[in-house]
Parts: sequence; C-alpha cells; structure tokens
Amino acid sequence: MNQYAGPAPEARLHAFRDDALGDHDATALADLLRRGERSAAQLTDAAIERIQAVNPALNGLALDTFETARRSADQRLRDGGEFAGVPSLIKDNIDVAGLPTGHGARAVRPRNAAKDSHFARQYLDQGFVLLGKTRLPDFGFSATTEYAGAPATRNPWAPGYSSGASSGGSAALVAAGAVPIAHGNDGGGSIRIPAACCGLVGLKPTRGRLVKSEASRSLPIDIIAEGVLTRSVRDTANFFAAAEQYYRNPKLPPIGRVEGPGRRRLRVGLVVDSITGSPTCPQTRAVVEDAGHLLAGLGHRVEEAPVPLERRFIDDFVLYYGFMAFMVSTFGRALFGPGFDPRQLDGLTRGLSRYYRRKLWKTPAVLYQLKRTWQAYARSFQHYDVVLSPVLAHTTPPLGYLSPNVDFEVLIDRLIKYVSFTPANNASGSPALSLPLGESREGLPIGVQFSALQGDEKTLLELAFELEQARPWRRIQN
Repeated sequence: MNQYAGPAPEARLHAFRDDALGDHDATALADLLRRGERSAAQLTDAAIERIQAVNPALNGLALDTFETARRSADQRLRDGGEFAGVPSLIKDNIDVAGLPTGHGARAVRPRNAAKDSHFARQYLDQGFVLLGKTRLPDFGFSATTEYAGAPATRNPWAPGYSSGASSGGSAALVAAGAVPIAHGNDGGGSIRIPAACCGLVGLKPTRGRLVKSEASRSLPIDIIAEGVLTRSVRDTANFFAAAEQYYRNPKLPPIGRVEGPGRRRLRVGLVVDSITGSPTCPQTRAVVEDAGHLLAGLGHRVEEAPVPLERRFIDDFVLYYGFMAFMVSTFGRALFGPGFDPRQLDGLTRGLSRYYRRKLWKTPAVLYQLKRTWQAYARSFQHYDVVLSPVLAHTTPPLGYLSPNVDFEVLIDRLIKYVSFTPANNASGSPALSLPLGESREGLPIGVQFSALQGDEKTLLELAFELEQARPWRRIQN
C-alpha cells in the first residue's frame, strides 16, 4: 500500500440494473430512441430511479430537475439532436434558465438564472433531457469534491476515496451508471482528473473549440474548456462532432465525425515524471509505462521525451489560481449577487487569495509567461504527434487528504505534487485526453493522459478508439 492510500476500499457502488438504460452508452441509447425501441420517458424514469438509488451515498447531485425532465422528455426527443431524449446532467457552475447556480460554494446565495448561458445552449442543443446539476468544490479550485462543513462527493469505485474535481459530481454519477454522459469543464484538469479517478473518458478540448462560457470570456488568460465525461470513446467523439454542427471555430481545423482508429502510426513522446521534481508514484508510473508498451505493440513509435516546461510554470499557474480566488473573494458581490458572503469561503479559496495578495506584484510577469506557454509547448511537438503521461502524479487519495480543512500550506503542497501534469494544457490551450488504462492495488482506476497540438483532437480520439479496442476499460458492475 502506498503513502496516499487510505483504508481498505468499501464495495463498489453503482446503479446498473435491468431497466431501460441497461448498460448502454449514450450513443446506443440515442439509436434505440431513434428506432422507437425506447421512449424518452422510459429513459428519464430509469435515470431518475438510478440517481435516487446511488446519490444519497455518492452525493454527486447539487439539485434535481426531475419533474421538469419528466414533463419535457418526449418533446426533447421530438426536437431532435445527436442525443435527443438521452438523460444527462450539467455541472453547477453553468447557468441554465430558471435554475440556481451555486458554484459549489457556501459563500454564494444562488439565484435563478434568467437565461441559459452560451455553453448551456450548445450543450442542450444536442437534445439531452436535463435531470439536474452536479456538485463541484468551492468555485472549482480543488482537485477533490470535498467541503469544509458538508459531506464530500464520493468515488463509486471506493466510497472512502476522492471522486476527483472539479467535475467530481458528474464523474461520480456517470461512473456509477446513473446517467451515461454528463457535462464537465476544465480549468486545470477538472475534466481529466475526475475521469482518471472514476475510470472515465475525459477530453479537454482545444481553447475555443466549443462556445466559451461567460467565466472564460472574463479571464485575462482563458484556461477554461467545456466538455463531457463519458464511459465510451464514441460518446465523447459524437458529442464533439455534434457540437461542431452548432458552432465551429473557423480558426481551428474541424474534428469531424471520428468513428474508429486511425491508420497513421504515431510518434509518441513518453513523459513519466513532472516538472515539480517529485517523482510519480510507482503504481502510476507502471500504468503509464505499460500504456507505452501497448502503443509500441500496436505499431506506434514510443520514446522518452523531455518535460516541455520549466519548474517556474507551476509557480506561475498557482499564482494565476490565486488571482482567480482573489477576484472571487474581493468582488464576489458584484459577480454573484448581494447575498455573497466572503466569510463562508473555504480554506483553499481563502488561502489562495492570501497567497496572491502577497505576490500580486508578480502579476504582469506571470501573465506574460503564461501567455507564452503555448510556444514552449508547441516546440515539444516538433518530434512527436502525441505525448503520453500520467494524468496525476499518484493514485487517487482517500477523502480528507485534500480536504479544504487541511492547513493551506500543507494542502497547496499536496495539490502541486498531485496535479502536476494537467495544467500545461490549460495554459497552452492544447487538447488532452484521459483514458482509464490501469488500476491501483486498492482497485481504483488510474488514468493515462494523451496530449496533442492545438486543434488536433481528431488524433487523440482516433488513438483512444484504438486503445479502447485493444484493452477495453474495466466495468464497475463486474
């Protein structure tokens, strides 16, 4: 057992059963709906029953819209879309008309949104039946969905362990089989981290690939990307193909409809240790190296690659997170309404804000350096098509290890050492994909990350199809 392990995991917790959803992914369900072999009402009722069965233990749901979903399910199917009639969930930091947005924070007094946000319109355009909104930690700043004075969101593979973050609620409910697909967004790893913890497919797309959220539009450096958490590669691929029918960024090459492995054999750079100087834990290292052997066996050329960025990048990125926490704590009433109470911010948000105040004089240099991250990142791809790395530097920790109640200096050191591979893609704007290619001795999934150049999600998805076929993911219900 390694130093990050907690008590022996409890039994897995899932909602798979013999009902209208079965063990189908979202693509299969959408096909059944189009052929009339299922009704949207049947899928909606089944998903509600599944959520009600597992959510009391997992705590992944921030609020439900069950009654509205039941009333609107058949109309959603008639309206059409890639996933028309398929039940889904949206993370609780995106506005949906008529629903409150809590941002995972006790400091916010949620108000009902007057209209759908830009991204919510793009998401719902695919025909999903919305069953509610999912939990995230305080403003999404942490890598675990835990709270200072409320129950944590739990990992269905082992309920005593973290579900990751910040899209931890979505990941827990998708992994448990409550819904086949759910929204997530990623400002430092917040799709890829929970995907890795919960055994899911999680693609952080290129900056600007999808419609930008209001939050990302307001940042001096846009590090936030929207996306989904799924149990199959084709669900992720079909989501992005359909999203391009709603909006396609003319500055990026289209992804198109990716339906299987590509024929091109890739040059793969292998990076096992991060720029923090802390070594990757042995279990994670073994899974990443095994993924390299798998790729080589499939005909790809795999070789060790240098870490693309300097150690200073981590310091810059942490300060940028501090800047965002400072803006929240200082201008919260203007951002979230007069009911905002800064005294209710959790220890991580307050600690990040204090950290920024001490170093705010560095802001111009940090912004300049972060904006140039894409140049150093792009240089690392002169010899490689894809870079293979861990998603996280060690296995999923038990609940409490990254709690906001931990002393800030200890907590930020733990977060830096844990989340050391994902932020480079947020700063550079490049795409990166987490795939569940291994497991820990405690039986929890271990994710492996594949990164590509800006605009090259197609290569990542083709490679993901190939790996999914070569080594199908573990199933929580088996």
